[in-house]
Amino acid sequence: MIIYDLADWAVAERTNDIPDEAFHWAKRAVIDWCATTAPGAQILPATGMVKALDDDIGRGKARLFPSGVAATMRTAAIINAAASHTVEFDDIFRDALFHAGTPTVSTALAAAEHENLSGEDFLRCVIVGYEIGTRIALVMGREHYKFWHNTATNGSFAAAAAAGTAMRLDRDQFANAFGIVGTMAAGLQQTFRSDNMAKPLHGAHAADTGLLAVQSAKNGITGALDILEGEVGYGAAMSKDCDWSKVTEGLGEWYNVARMTTKNHGCCGHAFAAIDGALAIRNQHGLTAADIKHVRVGGYSATVDICSGKSHKTPVEGRFSVPYLIANGITYGNARLDAFTEERLNDPVSSELSPKVDVYLDEEIDKGFPHRRSANVRIETYDGRILEHYQPTRIGDPDAPFSDDQISEKYFELAGPVMGDGPARALLDACWSLETLESVHDLPIGGTAAKFVRAG
Repeated sequence: MIIYDLADWAVAERTNDIPDEAFHWAKRAVIDWCATTAPGAQILPATGMVKALDDDIGRGKARLFPSGVAATMRTAAIINAAASHTVEFDDIFRDALFHAGTPTVSTALAAAEHENLSGEDFLRCVIVGYEIGTRIALVMGREHYKFWHNTATNGSFAAAAAAGTAMRLDRDQFANAFGIVGTMAAGLQQTFRSDNMAKPLHGAHAADTGLLAVQSAKNGITGALDILEGEVGYGAAMSKDCDWSKVTEGLGEWYNVARMTTKNHGCCGHAFAAIDGALAIRNQHGLTAADIKHVRVGGYSATVDICSGKSHKTPVEGRFSVPYLIANGITYGNARLDAFTEERLNDPVSSELSPKVDVYLDEEIDKGFPHRRSANVRIETYDGRILEHYQPTRIGDPDAPFSDDQISEKYFELAGPVMGDGPARALLDACWSLETLESVHDLPIGGTAAKFVRAG
């Protein structure tokens, strides 16, 4: 049975010899999670959730990031998960359209703190969560993404895998946890096709669902063991023609945590290739917004369906508008956090250029989606030039990855202003040496390491 194959592997991975490469990439994933969670924690919806869940804050063994305030495991996981998905800088498993870090690291950290695990064991939780979540997401495929948000749905399995590893579930408990989580995994795409704040709650839901499933299974509650492949199960209900034999293909031979995309822009990843292509033309030809008569962007289906709108009145709209993102990029040279301030969103230069950007479906580019994320950008200038650029991949994708130094630079850019240079540096150093920490509480979240007695 598929669920037992996954459960067997997850249990064994608590003590297996995991390749150094996987541990290294897991540390990169944790650092990238810290980078994107720090600014997200300062704004809605995370700040609203802190008020809503006040009864569970100020007590417990887990911590809110980056403040270090104590919270119960559940509350820490869901608030941190919402924060990590808010500013749209969280990592992506490209081939399955899945923000793996948001549900996985958020849940792994809360559960590891609750269980007082070592740094190495925390990394094992991260690795198992990434692996199982990404593999299920791959099987669910492009068909699933027509309606569902993978970070909420497949992310629930990732969260359960991470939490189950932390809580040392046995084979039957792990299988039942997956059976339970499969019946609660949900999150609709309509949420990020309109202007609202609920998309980050998808990550929170995945963390919450994964933890609930694991705690339930650990205490004797059973789940549907055929939830994945059953005739009215997860695959049948939410995708089409799922080949579940592929979920264990190469399991333990390679690790998907080492195949992640690091986001280089603070917006929807479906806009990245278009932004990168427009910036390449801008930088090569020294263009300014005043030079541009028209921009035409050919992209894949998700770029058109999700990111082709021209309105950018709010940060949410701006993060999902290729016309605005290209206009802002031409004007300012990037799409970082300040691209979504009120001042930038109302910038007259970008606002004048944005309506001149049109997005269309390029059938050839769409054939490569989701395994290849590319764009054709064509810019017509007022002096009659036609400037074209094919962007074959996104900067930060597995075939154009960030270096370790670039990961650290991104971390400092996003987390430094929130945490302060000294605390940010101390946390980064600790993350790069996570496998040496006796306790995950030695991570100086909030500026200091929490003092907990190691469980015997």
